[in-house]
Amino acid sequence: MIPPRAQPRFVGHAAAVASLLAAHHANRLHHGWLITGAAGVGKATLAFRFARYLLAGARNDQMDVAEDDPVFRRVAAGTHPDLFTVERRVNEKTDRMQSEIVIDTVQQAAGFMRRTAGEGGWRVVVIDGAEDMNPSAANALLKILEEPPARAILLLVTPAPGRLLPTIRSRCRRLGLDRLSDAEVDGLLAEEAPELAPAARARLVALAEGSIGLALGLAAEGGLAMAELVEEVLAQTPAPARVQAIAETVARSVEGADKYELFAGLLARRLAQRTRAAARAGAAPAALARQVALWQELRTLAAQTVGLNLDKRAALTVAIGKLHGT
Repeated sequence: MIPPRAQPRFVGHAAAVASLLAAHHANRLHHGWLITGAAGVGKATLAFRFARYLLAGARNDQMDVAEDDPVFRRVAAGTHPDLFTVERRVNEKTDRMQSEIVIDTVQQAAGFMRRTAGEGGWRVVVIDGAEDMNPSAANALLKILEEPPARAILLLVTPAPGRLLPTIRSRCRRLGLDRLSDAEVDGLLAEEAPELAPAARARLVALAEGSIGLALGLAAEGGLAMAELVEEVLAQTPAPARVQAIAETVARSVEGADKYELFAGLLARRLAQRTRAAARAGAAPAALARQVALWQELRTLAAQTVGLNLDKRAALTVAIGKLHGT
C-alpha cells in the first residue's frame, strides 16, 4: 500500500480541495488547518498533496504535482528541507514505537518553523495523528498556533478532533472529509489491487464503508476470511467445538495479535452497522441500549486483551458467548 506522502492519486473530496485552493489563490491561507474525517478516507494523503503543491509553487486547479517532479520525489522520501512531519516515533532507548506524540517532537517542529525556508518558499508541518499528542506536546503546539511564523502552515490530521484541546481547534480552520462513495472505493481498489476478483472487491467495498484505507488493509491482511468468521458467529451460537476452532484460527501463530485485532475490529464494525440499522427500523430504545452496551463491552474486552496481553483464545470465547447471552 502506497504511503500518503508518496500517493500520486487523490479521489473525491472536491469541496475540501476547493477550499484549500481558494484560500491559497486569494493569498489568505490560514496558518493552521484541521483535516478531519473517518480513518482511511484520505486525510493524510490530502495533507501531503497540499504540502507538495505549496512547496512546488504550483498554481493549477487540481493540486497536482507530477511524480517525476523533484519536489514530489523528496516529499515521498521524507527528505524535503521545508517539510516536517510530526507523528509517533520509535523510542531510541527501547526500540519500540511511542504510544503518543511527545513534546520533543513538537518542539522540533517549532524550531523548524522559525527557520528560514531552505528553498525560499513555504515551510509546512504535517501532524499525522494529532489526537496522539500528550498534554505537554499539545500545549507546545498551542504556543505555535498563538504566534505563527509567516509563510508557515500547520496541517493537523485526525479522525478524532474531540480529543484535541478546544484552544487548538479554535485556532485552526476545520476541513472535514466525508466518506468516499462505494463507486470511488471500488475504482481505487481496482487500481491498487487488480488481482482481486470482482466478488471479493465488492465484499471489501461493503466492509469498508467509504474508507479506501480500510479496504486496502483488509485486502492485504486476510480481512475477507476474518469477515466470514464474524458473520458466522453473528448468525448463531456455534457449537462449543466450533467456538474453539474459531478461537484457534484467529489467535494462533506469530501473526495472532494482528488477526485478533482485525477480527475484533470487524466484529465491532458489524455490531455498529446492525445497531444503526435497528435504529433506522424504529427498534425500541431499550433494545438499542442493549446493543450499544454490548458493542462497548466487546470493544473494552478487545482493548484490554491487547493492552494487557491476555489470552486471546479465552477472550474470543468470552466474546462469542456475550454475543448470544451464554
